[in-house]
Amino acid sequence: MVNEAKTASQPATGRWLVYRTANNSARLRLFCFPYAGGSAVVFRNWQRSLPASIEVCPVQLPGRGGRTMEPPFTSLNDMVAAVAEGLRPFLDKPFAFFGHSMGSILSFELARYLRKHYSLQPRHLFLSGRRAPQLPDADPPTYGLPDAEFLEELRRLNGTPQEVLDHPELMALMMPVLRADFAVCQTYEYVPGTPLDSGITVFGGLEDKAERGDLESWREHTTSHFATLMFPGDHFFLHKAEPQMLEVMKLQLGKVTPAV
Repeated sequence: MVNEAKTASQPATGRWLVYRTANNSARLRLFCFPYAGGSAVVFRNWQRSLPASIEVCPVQLPGRGGRTMEPPFTSLNDMVAAVAEGLRPFLDKPFAFFGHSMGSILSFELARYLRKHYSLQPRHLFLSGRRAPQLPDADPPTYGLPDAEFLEELRRLNGTPQEVLDHPELMALMMPVLRADFAVCQTYEYVPGTPLDSGITVFGGLEDKAERGDLESWREHTTSHFATLMFPGDHFFLHKAEPQMLEVMKLQLGKVTPAV
């Protein structure tokens, strides 16, 4: 993995956010959560496409970037509690969440956790590449597969560059984080709850296994604005569709960002 930030000497709260330009004049913070095996580097250029009123805050999870020495989470509940504690100092302004795949379910459960424990809710949730949580997953878990079979699963998902898959030393570094992230997703158990007041926008890929109907089912988790938008591509459509997605996000966040 790329060593994306020198964070070892930073306080615990400071390690959670990288590629962030602190902006005291921003009126809303957008926290961005990566997919399984991903890191905050995915969002390093997003600030360029969004107005100065929105402060982009890429979230770095343990096990990657400058946090490679920290063990990754294998439970979503543990991840949510730790992220909530780590981000609390930055929730002093209105905020929104973006998450892709694992990041989507993390965003959703984090929003519910913050509502329950701190009476806080994001202004909006952007959830990408993940079916609604109440829908059952018919696929068997893969996080415990032998290395060769797990590697084939990664090839099938098409989210890991071929040059990385073919590099044994790199894969040896990445495999524990990938297995842990897959365990987070595949052991998650949805518990019914009251819909959020936050609006929800869902992004999907036309060739992804999470079909439009799976994405539309997120609708029952909000009492506010809801929209689903589909883009060309498989599960990792967000890389090519990034400009279009950011334009949608800019417009929606403009509606929920407080006035000066």
